[in-house]
Amino acid sequence: MSRLGVLGARLYRGEVGYDFVGKRKIWYGISILITITAIVGLAVRGLHLGIEFQGGAVFTTPSTSATVTQAQEITQKASGHPAIVQKLGSGGLRIQVTELDTQQANAVKSQLADNLKVDETKINADLVGPNWGETIANKAWTGLGIFMILVVIYLAIAFEWRMALAALIALIHDLTITVGVYALVGFEVTPGTVIGLLTILGYSLYDTVVVFDSLKEGTKDITKQTRWTYGEIANRSINSTLVRSINTTVVALLPVAGLLFIGGGVLGAGMLNDISLSLFVGLAAGAYSSIFIATPLVADFKERDPRMRALRKRVLAKREAAAKGEAAEAGAGAGASGAAVGSDQVDPQDAAPAVAGQRGRGGRGRSTGRRR
Repeated sequence: MSRLGVLGARLYRGEVGYDFVGKRKIWYGISILITITAIVGLAVRGLHLGIEFQGGAVFTTPSTSATVTQAQEITQKASGHPAIVQKLGSGGLRIQVTELDTQQANAVKSQLADNLKVDETKINADLVGPNWGETIANKAWTGLGIFMILVVIYLAIAFEWRMALAALIALIHDLTITVGVYALVGFEVTPGTVIGLLTILGYSLYDTVVVFDSLKEGTKDITKQTRWTYGEIANRSINSTLVRSINTTVVALLPVAGLLFIGGGVLGAGMLNDISLSLFVGLAAGAYSSIFIATPLVADFKERDPRMRALRKRVLAKREAAAKGEAAEAGAGAGASGAAVGSDQVDPQDAAPAVAGQRGRGGRGRSTGRRR
């Protein structure tokens, strides 16, 4: 068995572990700091919405020698609106301009053909109306809301409402961080981004449900014992599934990293960035929240229950009594050992007169014998 497998087995048996629940205030502080940074980035820079959400035109050109900067300047001059230009792997360009109608789009297409020295018939133009984009945005928000409601209902039925609430907070945490990263990086938000968000929310729930299932099993009839508190069993549940969560997250992140850094960065397939970034950030945030946020929150919520408070008092009282008993036994053992040592040993100062007296009596007896 590999070292990682041995570690996983020891974590599962509770032989080793890290106190995630006991140090939850540290993780809460880190999450709050990251969340505030994401919110500030979202408020300052805002989201860069694609034309699917705000309307506009997308021009795809054949291979050209023009640079991204040149194409951007040409498009902005022809349309009068900001343009986003991406270099494609085929050598062509993908040019996106917002707030264009059909007549304006045709004029921009002609200007691009003249300035880029390409055939106008080979430039593909896709026009999206603002009403259609608004409809798509509303449907995306509606789908996300329905997803969250169904998740809460399912977790409340399968586990309990405290776990459902903790999972919902963790999901909002993951969403906020992912959206904040999009705002800070400046990547375009497209329907692919929404698909990526829904995907990573499902994956985040997968890790969370695994830990919750272990916690539910470990806390069955918890009030009938006085060995562990609820928080300690929750911590053991995290540790027992820790290696599994790490392995599945790393395996999932590797192909997504390939899409983001190789497909979008090296090969220049810019359309992969919108979905790959949401997957990459969301998977990492989801694994983090499952371990450091969701389960510690459940422990916090559950230990406010009067039954769990009473259990905690009994467990601590039993441990205190056991510690006092061990201390008393250790003290009694030390006293008995000291008494035994004192009875077996003779002080040299006390032994010397006795020996001398024995010698004197022995000497007198022998001399008396000689005088007789």
